[in-house]
Amino acid sequence: MQVLSVTPEIFPLIKTGGLADVTGALPVALAAKGVTMRTLIPGFPMVMDAFNKKKSVYKYPLLQGGKASVHSVQLAGLDLFVLDAPHLFDRPGGPYGNAAGADWPDNWRRFAALSQAGADIAGGAISGYMPDIVHAHDWQSAMTLAYMRYGKAVGTPSMMTVHNLAFQGQFGAGIFGELGLPTAAMALDGVEYYGGVGFLKAGLQAAWAITTVSPTYAQEIRSPEFGMGLDGLINMRSSDLYGIVNGIDTAIWNPETDKHLVSNYTAASLKARAPNRAAVEGRFGLDRDGSPIVCVVSRLTWQKGMDILATAVDGIVATGARLAILGSGDAGLEGALLAAAARHRGRIGVVVGYDEGLSHVMQGGCDAIVIPSRFEPCGLTQLYGLRYGCVPVVARTGGLADTIIDANEAAIAAGVATGFQFAPSDGGALLHAIRRLAEAHASPAIFEAIQRQGMKTDLSWDRSADKYVELYRLLLSKRVA
Repeated sequence: MQVLSVTPEIFPLIKTGGLADVTGALPVALAAKGVTMRTLIPGFPMVMDAFNKKKSVYKYPLLQGGKASVHSVQLAGLDLFVLDAPHLFDRPGGPYGNAAGADWPDNWRRFAALSQAGADIAGGAISGYMPDIVHAHDWQSAMTLAYMRYGKAVGTPSMMTVHNLAFQGQFGAGIFGELGLPTAAMALDGVEYYGGVGFLKAGLQAAWAITTVSPTYAQEIRSPEFGMGLDGLINMRSSDLYGIVNGIDTAIWNPETDKHLVSNYTAASLKARAPNRAAVEGRFGLDRDGSPIVCVVSRLTWQKGMDILATAVDGIVATGARLAILGSGDAGLEGALLAAAARHRGRIGVVVGYDEGLSHVMQGGCDAIVIPSRFEPCGLTQLYGLRYGCVPVVARTGGLADTIIDANEAAIAAGVATGFQFAPSDGGALLHAIRRLAEAHASPAIFEAIQRQGMKTDLSWDRSADKYVELYRLLLSKRVA
């Protein structure tokens, strides 16, 4: 089975979040199942710099305002098609915005080009390659499915995976004339969305199947609260909606071999976490005592519930816990957390920014990781926490609810508890969960049992890959029918 994946990000070449981890890990997991996945990505500078041989397999005299070409390359164990369009992708800053963080004003054009290339490849543009299925990810590649619907690849099965419904790619109606779609596409059952053009909406409308990255999130987005204006369409497509939990790369995230850690360990040698704990205390300026260290590794945003955390920090310190916070985002939230660290020296430490190595050490040395998200399609940090014996304290939403077994009395007695859930997502509920964590931490036998149970959880891509293969086969059967 040949699957073409279209994505704006893929680990380890270009990453801004969990999307890249998924699109980088899934092809490897599928290969073991007899599925060959090739991935089309934009030719951002860091991608183009990663390979030397620039022999194109397809050329565009004109693609959204300039010359472009598609290269077929193998990088980091991945089979890739790279869309080299310097007028769109060869620029400083991030993949979606400039160095100051402002979105590129022509993002609609940049990702329309990526999507056009995806649909062209799906239609047989590259000699010797014809995918059986096209799998698009998030709004930046969603238009691939619209171009397929109105083009040569209309009969090719397609899947749209939503990693976060909050990001939709909405643009004014004025761009429609430059998208290269027929007039009929500017309709309610096409790409039209509240009078403009909706990239994600277009993909959801055209996809043969829609997936999200957890079963609970798949149900949540059918409600007005979580549907972000698309719940009507999603409910209309509910028979084609599936939720598949993400896995993680268990080779990279392995406390037994992780080179980022000061000390490696297993579930049978939890005491060997101590040097990692000491490293966290040193890096964050925390008092060196036996109280639990609760960490945060997150974007500091409203979605992630970081304002909830900011209002609860004084109460968290009052429970006796210490806080180690790594993240960046909203300037107001950064300031509030830095102010909290100044108020509670030795009890709260904050590092603004992102440091991949430090995030590993935190998972390997802290007692718990708190994730108070208002909504969370899947979440990966709680999975890393499970793997590292860093007990997750999570809001009961989306993938957080699907992956963490709450340490209530029954679950503790049965030996199945892996973390602490709380609801609703507010400061009072979060504080109650932290108090429960502190109580469990005071009983080493109970706390270590929770750690070990989490570390036993199967977090690999194996089961998730099986579900994708099953869904691909279902789509192929519909094509044959």
